[in-house]
Amino acid sequence: MTTQIFMASTLYGTATLAAALDTDCFRPADRRILLVSNNAATPETTPGLDEMPGFEQLRGRFDDVISWNETISPFHPGGWAPRPDDVPLWERHLRLAWNLGDDDIELAVESIQVNPALGISQIFMGAPVTVYADGLMSYGPTRNKIDPLVGTRVTRLLHLDLVPGLKPLLLTEFGVEPEIVPTDAFSKVLAELVDTGDELPFVDEPALLLGQYLSALDILTAEEEENLHVRMLKGALALGHTRVVFKPHPSAPARWSRLLEKEAEKLGADLTVLDTPVLAEVLYQRMRPALVVGCFSTALLTASALYGLPVARVGTGPLLDRLTPYENSNRVPVTIVDALLPELTDESAVDEQRRSMDVAELTDLVRAVGFAMQPKIYPDLRPAAEAYLTRHLNHHTRRYFKRKRLTSLALPGAVPAQLAFIPRNATVRRVARRARSLKRAVGR
Repeated sequence: MTTQIFMASTLYGTATLAAALDTDCFRPADRRILLVSNNAATPETTPGLDEMPGFEQLRGRFDDVISWNETISPFHPGGWAPRPDDVPLWERHLRLAWNLGDDDIELAVESIQVNPALGISQIFMGAPVTVYADGLMSYGPTRNKIDPLVGTRVTRLLHLDLVPGLKPLLLTEFGVEPEIVPTDAFSKVLAELVDTGDELPFVDEPALLLGQYLSALDILTAEEEENLHVRMLKGALALGHTRVVFKPHPSAPARWSRLLEKEAEKLGADLTVLDTPVLAEVLYQRMRPALVVGCFSTALLTASALYGLPVARVGTGPLLDRLTPYENSNRVPVTIVDALLPELTDESAVDEQRRSMDVAELTDLVRAVGFAMQPKIYPDLRPAAEAYLTRHLNHHTRRYFKRKRLTSLALPGAVPAQLAFIPRNATVRRVARRARSLKRAVGR
């Protein structure tokens, strides 16, 4: 007997799995379990994916649905992992609790670098693992060094072809080959969800604004994120869009929407704020937006690649500078969106859907950024990073790299060697601080 366990935390990821199953990306099994994990900061107050509109349309692909949160309660899925000595006990416990018996187990998980995917992969230590990607992070490097006992069991990476021609970097250190989930199959699955959210308002061809709740990731402050939404609104109005729909992140506080509504009233905009947690792709099919605006949401790429909708980005420049540490896993998604999609304030670029890079140059950029993020995991990428920086580093592309990072890795574009001692010299830093304090005192 073979049991396949599919771990999912989002409806988008579950739709990806459904498309993969529909196209026989997984071999036949005697039983298929969907293991649902609610990774929200406060899962007790946030609906899980199995409670969202549209889940029932996907439910039929699986024999059973099991909650990972209930299994490990009262621990949080993102903060718990089995202690090494307890792994055999946990496997025995789960086999009894889930009626697995002596079945051969096959796993399909997302974000294997962190829990809960890492934890479940450690528990079923003998199981082969398929990693599936439901976003742009698959194009970037593995964010943490993975135990070879887990990494060598990964057989493949399933991903959506969100950027045709761009090959994922994730898990290539283990020789894992990427495999594309057919786009037509994924679109067909999304079409099954088109009637979800009956209470959705009808708005024809609006400008659709996508909220991401970046403050929860400590990328922006709450005030900065509110201002980002206002910039989206003003930018859409400046391009002549009078009907605007705002899709907030399901976990974002309601007060953000109220502040945006007040701003829309001042500007005379016809703003609709959605309070039904549906996929952005459902809105694409129901409303056919005239423009989709966001920061670096994966939904921007699905809008462009799957539905041929006009898209625009806003706020990616400051984010590239603000993301810390440099190896923050959001860096590659921000880089891809910034490099490919037009800036909202550039009217001609938005109208023409003009891209600043072709896929070949984007591939070289992602590999260079990937090496700068994780040089110990991908040392073989150094020559590619050096070649890209030598040929393409300029005023525009420098935003993707930090001079300090280039210096620490001895890459082109670094601080000149004769000045490299300055950031590390305590005396120089002390004198600089003293000079700044004197300047402030004189200014007062």
